[in-house]
Amino acid sequence: RRSDVDTAEGVLRIRRAVVLVDGQFVVKSPKSSAGVRDVAIPPHLLPMVREHLLAHTAPGPNGLLFPSRNVPDEHLRQSSLARVFYPAREAAGRPDLRFHDLRHTGAVLAAQTGATLAELMDRLGHSTSQAALRYQHAAAGRDALIAGRLSAMAEAHANAQA
Repeated sequence: RRSDVDTAEGVLRIRRAVVLVDGQFVVKSPKSSAGVRDVAIPPHLLPMVREHLLAHTAPGPNGLLFPSRNVPDEHLRQSSLARVFYPAREAAGRPDLRFHDLRHTGAVLAAQTGATLAELMDRLGHSTSQAALRYQHAAAGRDALIAGRLSAMAEAHANAQA
């Protein structure tokens, strides 16, 4: 809902999950208590989030973030998402991309910025480290960067002792 997005603070408040059961949308609690969380929105994405809210959500705090195009009080169906997502992935040269891969990519990028396992778990709403570890891929060149940082830390310590 609109009230879950705070563009002034750059935060998305996750308090519910929506699932499709027998063709009907059901709003429920996230899978685990870890799923209830606040996620910081990267500042460079905030203009796009604001634009989306203006163009695609009903006004007021209860407006759905991803409403049906024809029925603003109904959640977006997967078939409607596919009509937009499939052409977009083709245009990007990635016909193999699945919608969930976007979450995976975001998690991998967060890990590459140096997010700890605990931070990834919190950001993704995981209650176990096994789930978050899927996103801790070794990135090309990262090991050399880590080695350089270790040397810088050791040199700083040695200089402080001198």
